[in-house]
Amino acid sequence: MTLTQVILIVIVAVPLALVSIDRLRIDVAALSIAAVLGLFQFFGMAIFGDPHNPHAAIKAIAGFSQPVVITLLSLFVFTTSLEKSGLTRWLARNLLKIGGNSERLFIALFSTATALLSLIMNNLAAGALLLPSAMEVARRTGIKPSKLLIPVAYGSLLGGAATYFTGANIIASDLLTTANPPQHALHILDFTPTGGLIAILGILILTIFGPRWLPDREPAPEQMMARPTSHELEMHYKIIERLWEVIVPPDSTLANKSLTESAIGERFGLAVAGVWHGHQAYFAPPPDLIIHPGDILLVVGREERVSALTEMGLKIGRESTNGQLSELGVTFVEVMPSPHSQALGRSLSEIEFRSKYRFTALALFRGGRSYRTDVGNFPLMLGDTLLMIGSRQYLRRLRNTPDFIVLEPDLSDQPISRIQAAATIAILFIAIIASVLGLPVYLAMLAGAILLLLIKVLDIDDAYRAINWQAIIMIAGMYSVSLAMVNTGLANLIGEHLLRLVSPLGKLGLASGAYLLSALLTQFIGGQVSILVSAPITISAAIAMHTNPQAVAVATAIGCSASFFTPIAHPVNILMIAPANYQFRDFLHVGWRLTLVCFVGLLLGLILFWKL
Repeated sequence: MTLTQVILIVIVAVPLALVSIDRLRIDVAALSIAAVLGLFQFFGMAIFGDPHNPHAAIKAIAGFSQPVVITLLSLFVFTTSLEKSGLTRWLARNLLKIGGNSERLFIALFSTATALLSLIMNNLAAGALLLPSAMEVARRTGIKPSKLLIPVAYGSLLGGAATYFTGANIIASDLLTTANPPQHALHILDFTPTGGLIAILGILILTIFGPRWLPDREPAPEQMMARPTSHELEMHYKIIERLWEVIVPPDSTLANKSLTESAIGERFGLAVAGVWHGHQAYFAPPPDLIIHPGDILLVVGREERVSALTEMGLKIGRESTNGQLSELGVTFVEVMPSPHSQALGRSLSEIEFRSKYRFTALALFRGGRSYRTDVGNFPLMLGDTLLMIGSRQYLRRLRNTPDFIVLEPDLSDQPISRIQAAATIAILFIAIIASVLGLPVYLAMLAGAILLLLIKVLDIDDAYRAINWQAIIMIAGMYSVSLAMVNTGLANLIGEHLLRLVSPLGKLGLASGAYLLSALLTQFIGGQVSILVSAPITISAAIAMHTNPQAVAVATAIGCSASFFTPIAHPVNILMIAPANYQFRDFLHVGWRLTLVCFVGLLLGLILFWKL
């Protein structure tokens, strides 16, 4: 072992050791490792290239331009769009019906679901799609996210072992054709029998022992903050008691006038929550909206005030709304005046709240009582909460004002936005198909994410807020370790020593050693890098030992899916850290056991399906 290799081991081991005892954040450790490796290269050590090439130090930050980072950023956009469409909430509600409050059953459901998704899509994409649903189930059941998110991550990795459509598996197949002498490439179903057996065993073990093995971490408060749903807000403010339908006949004096001209708020102290015009609904309608004959106004206020509207030729009823705005897909927000707000002592009408922020106040809660009439005329006091209705496109303006604090509700009771869900799924499906047909995954996903933003399926500000920067920094920083291990020869050194140990054990020993080599390297340099290091070594050894090179290639590639030991072994593991508040050692505690189970499954698969 060279001095450079020893220094590399120390540079990587010290920060990771501090991470494992919770003395250093994992993203800070990754950046620190990258910076130190870059400095060593700059000052004349062959970490990333020739020791006399200080410019090679730029490779320390090359991780920020890697395809996996672009893919992950794009997936954050897709998952946020799916979450806002209500699809992930719909999935969570259906899983709740099946799982009830059973921790073990939810572990089985989520690990199986991500495994199945990983058969047809990228492992990271599968994990990212199920993450919001798992968090929703955790909030609704009280089960710790730490009990559910490792099964989501490991389920995607187990599923990835059973399909050709995994990066390491595709690379292994290609490397067979470039061997000396060239070998037949792997068939699209060659991974399914052995990988499928491993996936089934892994999911069974997680289901049986997961409740005991998985960590019991308290999540960050913002992850589990119990927010009321729109329905619960309606009940709290007692909107159901004061919600009315007001029908506009053709002969009404209100017909063909704007809401401002109608003076419903000024004259009667009522709030118009929405207007039905034919089959189209306008919630929190703007003041200049024209009221047409046949429109139905959804009005909030006291009965005697609403009854007074009959003098304008309007008809009063309550039939079709059933008192529930939330059932119509309306989302509420709660608004409170901030401690030093300039609005204190002034009414909403005085500060022209509606015209400034485009939100309508339906109710005010003060002193344990809900007021639903003349809401705009109450001088605001510290401690007041207002129930508002308005379009989400204006929410940023309200959030940014220092005069008010905005509390958004839990959206779990909202119906699916079919257009947004359909558009997001269609674009994601097209991106997946394009990647299967040969377009690089990062380009396909990036193009799809940009398309979502261009057609305004998702707002750019929501996309920025959705990015988990800890995951991005972690992956980008640790990529430098992959480059350094390959360039210094440390990866090859580890591989040669391991193969020397297992080669005397025969054909099955060689295939087993190939799996262990890939699994070991993957924990530090990632599957798509480790396969490039391990596969040429193991395939050449198989040819030399007259062992089926396809079987050895399958074992080598499947080892790259055994990314269970550390969070840095695969981006899908990193994705789960922040929401579940995982620590570095949590993955090792479960991972070494699952790796042994997968190893047993591999041995059975090699014997049953490859006759080794």
